[in-house]
Amino acid sequence: MSAVAALGAILARLCPMFVLVGPSGHVLASGPTLARILAPREIEGAPFLEMFEVLRPGPVDDMAGLAALEGARLRLRLRAGRPLALKGMVCRLSGDGSLGPAGGVVVNLSFGISVLEAVREYSLTGADFAVTDPTTEMLYLLEAKSVAMEESRRLNRRLEGARRAAQEQALTDPLTGLRNRRAFDLALAGLLHAGNAFALLHLDLDFFKQVNDTHGHAAGDLVLRVAAQRMRAAVREDDIVARVGGDEFALLLPGVNDMAASRLIAQRLISTIEEPVSDGARSYRVSASVGGTLNRQRERNSAEALLAVADRALYTAKETGRGRSVVETAPRPAPPAPSGHDGQGAAMRSR
Repeated sequence: MSAVAALGAILARLCPMFVLVGPSGHVLASGPTLARILAPREIEGAPFLEMFEVLRPGPVDDMAGLAALEGARLRLRLRAGRPLALKGMVCRLSGDGSLGPAGGVVVNLSFGISVLEAVREYSLTGADFAVTDPTTEMLYLLEAKSVAMEESRRLNRRLEGARRAAQEQALTDPLTGLRNRRAFDLALAGLLHAGNAFALLHLDLDFFKQVNDTHGHAAGDLVLRVAAQRMRAAVREDDIVARVGGDEFALLLPGVNDMAASRLIAQRLISTIEEPVSDGARSYRVSASVGGTLNRQRERNSAEALLAVADRALYTAKETGRGRSVVETAPRPAPPAPSGHDGQGAAMRSR
């Protein structure tokens, strides 16, 4: 084995990014990691200073200048269009030629702060670095950190999914899949706070108790589920449909500010619910009564006032035949009572 080959074999194990440069300035051998970045056919035999530019401590034009930098910390970069910064140190070879060609140098390179970029770009692993290089430990720590962060992200996604599922479950009626009373109250409060116009409908199933008592809870549950599906299909996607009691439902219709439109929607709900419900063996029939009211932005009604009007309208619908709808106008809030004697006089006159 020649001296160059022997020296190259030793350096390959100790310094995976070495460059052995002969007296003429041409590359005689290079380390395996450097070969992954620059193919051996590109670097070996090529002039070192045509492939690498010495940035610090200063420009180098020839082999003598490179050898004169022995022991200095170098900053280099590839000239071949790759924006990869390198660090390096030069070591002269012995003059007797026993370790490589006399007059040659060994340049030991490293990635420095660009190591992460190099690892990603060239898919480097711990095997591409010297055993004593602390970079391997840093890569291990970075990999461990990356795994830990990814696991943390997955855990956070699972926790967020569980939180949303629990929140959704807390606001959902388990039998029908509609909003529950709590969700309805929150939605109503939100609409009132926003000051938007909307319609409120209170719907009650007629003759549901007869189905439940005669045919059992399974039949009653089927009727409730089907009625819920039909109500959901009869309104817009953004409308809110909630089950607020055993066979009682409430609907919020944002943007509906017209009595005729409210009555039309209520009648559509009644018509679809009156269709028979079948379990394959029997058919069950119920109807629906609907009471409703409108919230107008200028009236600034409270939730309690709107619900009271809708309940009264529902009671009227049931008392006048069931299977029908009654929509009433929500009352305007009373003006503040006058103070002092004038207020007392007004109160007396009102009696």
